[in-house]
Amino acid sequence: MATHKVCGIETEYGIHTVGGDSNPIAASSVLVNAYIAEADRRTRWDFEDETPGKDARGTTREGAMPPLVETHLANTVLTNGARFYVDHAHPEYSTPECGDPLEAVLHDKAGEEVLRRSMAAAAALFPESPPVVVYKNNSDGKGNSYGCHENYLMDRSVPFGQVIAGVVPHFVTRQIFTGAGKVGTETATFDRGEVPFQVSQRAEFFEEVVGLETTLKRPIVNTRDEPHADPSRFRRLHVIVGDANLSEVATFLKLGTTAVVLAMVEDGIQPPRDLAPSDPVRAMHQVSADLGLARPLDLADGSSATALEIQWELLTAARKYAEERGLEAIGPDTVATSVLDRWEAVLHGLETDPAALAHELDWVAKYQLVLAYKDRHGCQWDDDRLFALDLQYHDLRPSRSLHARLSTERLVDPEAVARAVTEPPPDTRAWFRGQCLARWPDAVVTANWDSLVFDLGTDPLRRVPMMDPLKGTAEHTSALLDASASPAELLDRLSS
Repeated sequence: MATHKVCGIETEYGIHTVGGDSNPIAASSVLVNAYIAEADRRTRWDFEDETPGKDARGTTREGAMPPLVETHLANTVLTNGARFYVDHAHPEYSTPECGDPLEAVLHDKAGEEVLRRSMAAAAALFPESPPVVVYKNNSDGKGNSYGCHENYLMDRSVPFGQVIAGVVPHFVTRQIFTGAGKVGTETATFDRGEVPFQVSQRAEFFEEVVGLETTLKRPIVNTRDEPHADPSRFRRLHVIVGDANLSEVATFLKLGTTAVVLAMVEDGIQPPRDLAPSDPVRAMHQVSADLGLARPLDLADGSSATALEIQWELLTAARKYAEERGLEAIGPDTVATSVLDRWEAVLHGLETDPAALAHELDWVAKYQLVLAYKDRHGCQWDDDRLFALDLQYHDLRPSRSLHARLSTERLVDPEAVARAVTEPPPDTRAWFRGQCLARWPDAVVTANWDSLVFDLGTDPLRRVPMMDPLKGTAEHTSALLDASASPAELLDRLSS
């Protein structure tokens, strides 16, 4: 039976200093440190288990340690179990581990709120400095892309080659509902002016099918092997092909459909025919450029299919899988069933009237906005105002965000989002991490995904391992935490 698909999202946010030319690393540090200071949270990230050069194919790249600069920049763990830090030249928010796709949507939205509060905190802390603005997008318009990565818990025993074969057709084609949309192109993938608008912001930046890199020669399937859990039992699939979504429906489908496909891979369930594109990288670019969703992709078996047809076949296989095996690995019945129903409804909408999905999908909403502006003002596709409109869609400031002005469907309650800024998910180990940080912030000196390090005022420091993402939940630990008057008492109880 498939491993429960614990999931999460890491978002690198775009950053801009208004009226200034500041260093983006410094500006990102200002944002993160301002939030940390306001929230009075200073627990440092523990790099003990960071091995970004370890490859799922069985090799380890030389020098496979986190860059030294990252270990000295703003980097903290929040009481909701999330990590908030500076990653190269971007503020990055990594959600806590979530037990199902809808919970991950909630905590992704909480991340947006953390960034809004960070902007406000930085402005209050440095009122004379140019304001720092954050965008939830994937490229700067100058050929530089930054990521929105997903993570899924998987069974270590599943051969990685089987994972690659199972996910490539989905990753190439899911952009028809996960894409954030983009005016124009930024790379040599397309000739200038050839593609005025794309479905995806990220697709044109991918150059390989399988690989370890995340910033150069980006692969459709990333092989980074950092399970952040018991490595003998678990794998963490690190997915880098996704766009950063503002639409909650798009985020829900991005996570939910991928979780279902991965569960099918683990249980050895495949569609009736091989859906692998003959050239996955080229197919990924083609799908992004095909606004009509009608271009056939050449498949490895010599046949062809459109991205829509491939998604319909994956959904059909998923329906059969749900009937025969169930979807317990995805989450509660209501959430798992909603994934399949939403998947089907969106594919039907894309097939019959894509414009009607403007309240659900980012790329459709943005495309409608851009077309309306272009027609109203008689613009050409290379008009700078269209690129500015594209960027403004992703602005996180409520007063400036074009997305915020739309009647986009909400899946999570705004009050629940506000709570999720400080409260962890109850159904993963993030609960224990967050509760310890909230109750005893001075005693937890460092933390990461799979352990906490306590300083009880006596040597040595005490590390508490958390190697199973599904242990440390509210159900498992609430009584233990409530019965412990101090961290020392908690550790004594854990030891016994």
